[in-house]
Amino acid sequence: SHCMLAYINTYFAVFTFYTAMAIEFSGLMHVSYFIQKVVGWLAGKPIKSNEPPKSAVQLAFFWFRVLLSAAVLGFSLAVT
Repeated sequence: SHCMLAYINTYFAVFTFYTAMAIEFSGLMHVSYFIQKVVGWLAGKPIKSNEPPKSAVQLAFFWFRVLLSAAVLGFSLAVT
């Protein structure tokens, strides 16, 4: 990890890092969690997590981002 600090030593690298963090926070990639849950359900195996259970607010925010991500993906596939 000591050598990894050298990668964020330019303004472009900082811009790229903050852009990636914004995309992650916005939930635009959360449709992959839905796919993960569907595949686990079809396989009949529960998905184990080391995280504590989500509260109702966290769960609602999570599924909102999943639905937003699916809508953006569907729109982008329809447009292209």
